[in-house]
Amino acid sequence: MNTLFGLLIIAVGSFCQSSSYVPIKKVREWSWESFWLSQGFFAWLVFPLLGALLAVPAGSSLGQVIGADPAAAFKAAGYGVLWGVGGLTFGLSMRYLGVALGQSISLGTCAAFGTLFPALFGGADLFHGSGLILLCGVAVTLAGIAVIGYAGSLRARSMSPDEKRAAVKDFALTKGLAVALLAGVMSACFNLGLEAGRPLQLSEMNPLFAALPATWMVTLGGFATNAVYCLYQNAKNRTFGDYARTELWANNLLFCALAGGLWYSQFFGLAIGRSFFDAGSVVAAFAWCILMALNVTFSNVWGILLKEWKGASRKTLAVLAAGLAILIFSLVFPNLF
Repeated sequence: MNTLFGLLIIAVGSFCQSSSYVPIKKVREWSWESFWLSQGFFAWLVFPLLGALLAVPAGSSLGQVIGADPAAAFKAAGYGVLWGVGGLTFGLSMRYLGVALGQSISLGTCAAFGTLFPALFGGADLFHGSGLILLCGVAVTLAGIAVIGYAGSLRARSMSPDEKRAAVKDFALTKGLAVALLAGVMSACFNLGLEAGRPLQLSEMNPLFAALPATWMVTLGGFATNAVYCLYQNAKNRTFGDYARTELWANNLLFCALAGGLWYSQFFGLAIGRSFFDAGSVVAAFAWCILMALNVTFSNVWGILLKEWKGASRKTLAVLAAGLAILIFSLVFPNLF
């Protein structure tokens, strides 16, 4: 029962994350770099900080929690800087491929590396016992994502250039695939950052929120990477004036804050959901992959709702449905053993 409850919490957070790019479409008359930095301010600074504060024990402060192991905090932030590259290119992958295909490829790569790297660094044997189950679970997830990716390629082949751009304005398959793969590899550093920040989970903390200070350190590092790039683009494209357009603040900041809060929900849900899993269990080690699989599933649902699959053939939609079914199966796979 605890495992099921934890999975439901992660699923709710995943649904919110996959919905986070919908409010972005309501941002008006800002360049990409301006709204990306603005939503990142909420997603990677404000909401993670509020989450981290929930973990602070009574009579203590967040500074004292971070100071309990500065090396672990610094390492988590360092992984966050690397993850920031993934987060940045993740946004670009959806710009070039759309929500459905961009998230599918990026999150698939992220699921594999983000799950297996911590296990390998921890000395796990991936060819025997629980390590083999973990490896097989990742393989099932990747199989589902590969099928979805194939559906995306079928859709691309059947569409004219004008139709592709009607569904995704800046559609570019080759460039998008390269960016999505890079995004996935670098995004895996988020889970490595969470593992590096485990010493920040103090015994006197509420177990539900204990992972949130490490989460904040990772997103803090990621914000630094994205801020440098976005401000560079502001300077290069002469778009600093976006921030001075006060008549747009009410609308744009509202939707950026909504997008940021929804995005952060995935890691808030992951931290809480993981606390219901038995420490050292296969499902606990597989939690990152579960989150990514759910993100892919829900992102494709949004892709359908946003008409990114409009005009696709029955064969393409059948392949998409098969991929989603495999992903759903991957969620329960670790619990079969």
